[in-house]
Amino acid sequence: MLFPSAVTVSLVPQAAGGPFVFWDGLEASCAKAAALGFDAVEVFPLSADDLNAHELRGLLQSHGLKLAAVGTGAGWVVQKLRLTDPDGLVRARAKNFIASIVDLAGKLGAPAIIGSMQGRVDAGVTRAQALAWVAESVEQLAPRAHEYGVPLLLEPLNRYETNLFNTVSDTLEFAKGLHTRNLKLLCDCFHMNIEEVSIAESLRNAGDAVGHVHLADSNRRAAGLGHTDFSDVARALKGIGYLGYLSAEVLPLPDADVAAKQTLATIQSLRQI
Repeated sequence: MLFPSAVTVSLVPQAAGGPFVFWDGLEASCAKAAALGFDAVEVFPLSADDLNAHELRGLLQSHGLKLAAVGTGAGWVVQKLRLTDPDGLVRARAKNFIASIVDLAGKLGAPAIIGSMQGRVDAGVTRAQALAWVAESVEQLAPRAHEYGVPLLLEPLNRYETNLFNTVSDTLEFAKGLHTRNLKLLCDCFHMNIEEVSIAESLRNAGDAVGHVHLADSNRRAAGLGHTDFSDVARALKGIGYLGYLSAEVLPLPDADVAAKQTLATIQSLRQI
């Protein structure tokens, strides 16, 4: 199926108010996602230890869902771990936190996401040093993901969230300097609306490096509730042969059901382009 659909499920109470559609626990969220017609869920757990993989596998099977990806954001939100922390012990803990998510997700056939855990370039730290710290971890984490037959996903974020990877071109340049070839980009249309001159052109430039797409409008609401032209995005994705998910990492506004249904309606329309 072209453009399979996914919806985000947050299991992190400390992230309340964030851009995730479902918050009502794993069982209820999977049931709702399936009832609405989503193909997959994208899960954001507190940690690998806090997510019951056996339960998740059973829920996915019983509801006919796939697992699109697993996020690592709680490592930053809850534990303040990041790959660019000046403290080497914190960086090691951050890498280990991500590694545990890589293992959890990989065993279920899904990639792990590095978003906010990438960190930022702090005062007193050069950009080159920060990038070297990230590279050191990614060179271990991406091959680990490869053992499960999935990529590791790195997400460029907008300037208000980090000063490390803001654009697709920044992230591509970083990836090209690595030995591993198992790092893919998570391209989030909300962040791209802020940072890219053209979302569609940036996707075309990324080509087969695009590993996952967050379908979010300019205002972080569901696609179709802002001003982003998703027809151009769809044509670009089709042009590069993208076969991955369009996942709703959006604010549950005006409520979760409306956000979910709007996302599905937009994805259906994009399949027709």
